[in-house]
Amino acid sequence: MRLVFSPEARLEFEEAVRYYNRQLAGLGTGLQEEVRAVLRRMRTWPLAFPLEAGEIRRALLGRFPYKLLYSIESDHLYILAVAHQHRKPNYWVSRTVKK
Repeated sequence: MRLVFSPEARLEFEEAVRYYNRQLAGLGTGLQEEVRAVLRRMRTWPLAFPLEAGEIRRALLGRFPYKLLYSIESDHLYILAVAHQHRKPNYWVSRTVKK
């Protein structure tokens, strides 16, 4: 299944990678690798992740305090947010799903 990132989610992901690379060289690469692994699981088992709100599902990362929030569309998974688990809960709720 195809993956589509919202512009906001893409920006959040890029900012998180930059932040971790500033903390420790290569740590941002670790975040990228973990997100890729979670995306692979989402593509394989899109219904395996729990619902967060309405039809929006969440996929938690293991090593980093982030979650991927996504919806299952007819021909793709739409990633609404790459959200920190402990900051600004539900800030992403007003984002619309791209059909």
